[in-house]
Amino acid sequence: MKRVFGVKKEKEPPPSVGDASERINKRGETVDEKIKKLDIELNRYKEQIKKTRPGPAQEAVKSRAMRVLKQKRMYEGQRDMLYNQTFNLDQVAFASEGIKDAQQTMTALKSANKELKGMMKTVKIQDIDNLQDEMMDLMDVSNEIQETLGRSYNVPDDIDEEDLMGELDALEADMGLETEADGVPSYLQPDKESDLDAELHLPSAPIGHAAAPAGRSNAQAEDELGLPAVPRASLRG
Repeated sequence: MKRVFGVKKEKEPPPSVGDASERINKRGETVDEKIKKLDIELNRYKEQIKKTRPGPAQEAVKSRAMRVLKQKRMYEGQRDMLYNQTFNLDQVAFASEGIKDAQQTMTALKSANKELKGMMKTVKIQDIDNLQDEMMDLMDVSNEIQETLGRSYNVPDDIDEEDLMGELDALEADMGLETEADGVPSYLQPDKESDLDAELHLPSAPIGHAAAPAGRSNAQAEDELGLPAVPRASLRG
């Protein structure tokens, strides 16, 4: 059967935009190489024309240069055409990629929308409101418990707040009188110490070694504490 009817040939896939653009770019590079070679040849002819005197020889060089220049113009036209084709293919490729991106974005949005709908089915506004109300009730109960546990014992209920404020003001006034300008309490002031010593009938503290008064011997001298001094001879032995 295959020999009679033959085998159906598979069609080759059409070239993609990238393949077509790559092929055209290679052709453009080939044309550019040809134009560069023609430019080198034109420069050589220009130098020959400058060095050759006017006459048949110069005209022959000019005709060759004109032929090369015509070829260059032809190749430049082909190169411009190839560049235009490449530009059009790039625009098509850009549009194609944009459409693909849009398709992927739409697919992602549909998937996210479906997932959100499934999640919203499990979350209800009424349940959230009820939960918030229960939390507020629990907080109120907790505050009442804390107030109950923090209640003071053995405190009379008939205390007047105005009386308490008056006592507080009087206490602050007394504290202000006891404090001097330098911030030192009155019980640390020197005059208070002297009054306290006078009340207790205590002698003042000696400042240094007091000299023995006139008329007393060394044996009758007093030490730093006001007691009779012990003679040195007795200490030796």
